[in-house]
Amino acid sequence: QVQLVESGGGLVQAGGSLRLSCAASGSIFRIDAMGWYRQAPGNQRVLVGRITSSGRTNYADSVKGRFTISRDNAKNTVYLQMNSLKPEDTAVYYCNFDVLRRWYGDKYDAWGQGTQVTVSS
Repeated sequence: QVQLVESGGGLVQAGGSLRLSCAASGSIFRIDAMGWYRQAPGNQRVLVGRITSSGRTNYADSVKGRFTISRDNAKNTVYLQMNSLKPEDTAVYYCNFDVLRRWYGDKYDAWGQGTQVTVSS
C-alpha cells in the first residue's frame, strides 16, 4: 500500500499565497513523476503541474509564472507554492505520484485525498 497525505489548503484572499505539501509513505521503492491536479465544482480534474524525478517541470498555462512545484526526494514529498492566487484557482487540489513499489516493477498510480483551496475576491 502507498498513502499520500496532503496539507496546506485553506482560505486566502485574492493576491495571496498558499503552499501545499504531499508526503508519501508505505511500500515505495522509487517515486518517478509527481504532480498536482485540481477539480473545481462541476468541472473535470485537470493538471496543474508535474515534476519529473530529475526536476523537470511543466505547468498548465493558467498557472505559469504564479505556481511552482518542487520535490524533496529524501522525504518523498512534493510541494506546490501558489502565489498571486485568483478566485478561479478555487478547487480541490490532489497530488499524484508515479510509484514503483518493487525494484523489479509493480507500478502504482497514487492519489492524495484532496485539499480544498478557496480564494476570495
